[in-house]
Amino acid sequence: MLSTCLRVVYLHGFASSPASRKAGFFQEHLRDLGFQVEIPDLAQGDFEHLTITGQLGVIEEVARGGRVILIGSSLGGYLASLYAARHPEVDRLVLLAPAFGFYQLWTAEISPERLAAWKKEGSMLFFHYGMGRELPLGYKLMEDARQFEPFPNVHQPTLIFHGNRDSSVPIHQSLTFVQAHPNAKLIQLESGHELTDVLDIIWQESKSFVRAPSGRYPLR
Repeated sequence: MLSTCLRVVYLHGFASSPASRKAGFFQEHLRDLGFQVEIPDLAQGDFEHLTITGQLGVIEEVARGGRVILIGSSLGGYLASLYAARHPEVDRLVLLAPAFGFYQLWTAEISPERLAAWKKEGSMLFFHYGMGRELPLGYKLMEDARQFEPFPNVHQPTLIFHGNRDSSVPIHQSLTFVQAHPNAKLIQLESGHELTDVLDIIWQESKSFVRAPSGRYPLR
């Protein structure tokens, strides 16, 4: 069965939305190839109560237990890998600067004092790029994220793009994942975390991967 018979689910990043530039780019290009593309709001309009578990639930509702291609950006990439590790019916993944080790990255980035204050207050303001303003986010995100493995054991073919100047999610995260997963290929790019300046390169590299018939993925 050709991959064009599969649905594609695009997963946006943290504090982003289905209206992100990368989401629109992939939606346009994939639809031109005949794919049905779905881009859920992973926060479901409730950013304050965002959790990893809740976002995985949104993906499950959209995927509906079917064979799908998952494309994920940053936190969306990590979520795609978590979901695929638990759902073998996922056909393949394309990950853009995936935030492997999300909990570990955040605890290393946020000072212990700020984490303690966040936990004590119950919520803290974060800039939401989709809304264009700061919104409160509950500490339950961290409590929930702690239970998830940093590098999910994904068995599906996985194509990863990561910028070597990424200051938000170091490229080492993807290198570590690929070293443990022979089913994954990493393409390193001269870019930062957003990757919006190399979208044409990403599309040229990923087009044949998403179009390939199941079982014949051009990774090596």
